[in-house]
Amino acid sequence: MTHLDVQDVTVRFGGVTAVNEATISADGGQVTALIGPNGAGKTTLFNVITGLQRPTAGRVLLDGNDITHTPTHRRARHGIARTFQRLEAFGSLTVEENIRVAADAIRSKNAKPARVTRDLIRKIGLERYAQARADAVPTGVARLVELARALAIDPTLLLLDEPSSGLSEAETEAFGDLLRDLAGQGRAVLIVEHDMPLIMRVSDRIHVLDRGILIASGTPAEVQADPTVRKAYLGEDEAPSSEPTLVMPAVEAIGEDEAEENPPALPESTGQEAEGWF
Repeated sequence: MTHLDVQDVTVRFGGVTAVNEATISADGGQVTALIGPNGAGKTTLFNVITGLQRPTAGRVLLDGNDITHTPTHRRARHGIARTFQRLEAFGSLTVEENIRVAADAIRSKNAKPARVTRDLIRKIGLERYAQARADAVPTGVARLVELARALAIDPTLLLLDEPSSGLSEAETEAFGDLLRDLAGQGRAVLIVEHDMPLIMRVSDRIHVLDRGILIASGTPAEVQADPTVRKAYLGEDEAPSSEPTLVMPAVEAIGEDEAEENPPALPESTGQEAEGWF
């Protein structure tokens, strides 16, 4: 099964350190969550994994292969797919056409893109909206279209950036079941999410970032009981006996959001691209 290793990754934007020596992993067959306050460095770390951001230091390994300098499109061809906080669908196309575009992009893996598209529409429950323009559907539905587009390339590693945003309570419940199903098929699912009840229900393992630093890793129960995590989320010096559920606070982003709006240009190739593998 797929195994992702992010080793000692640091990302600096000028004088701002968005991620500081973070090490995380994600395994096939599991849902792994990456959580933390706004500005903690979660999206920046996702950008490093998918190749949109070169790290200042550190490495990214997929199944033991160093992909730190591998271009984004080659990562996609070898099984990495991702959704974004901002919806990326083609607004002038229908929901079905949006999914078909993604399926067509990897023809070598999808011998029958039309069939893949129909199956995804049915599996994710988008039949009602299949012929609607993508820019005319509710936000929650648009999130599901993004997920379908990512699944159209049949990824082995699926990265989801706040995918439940805009979903109703019932939709979120069904979405959690879908995540477990996707992991059950052998995929490695890595999710950034602010819905803590969802995270605690579906995750096998959780990594916690705070101000770019990895402060905890473990099972949902281990992370929820960790005093360092409690202090970061709740401002507590000691874990209370009542064991409250973690709540995501509204914390001002420290550099990350602004940096991601206008990310610096990637440096020139170092000649270390993994051409042999990709």
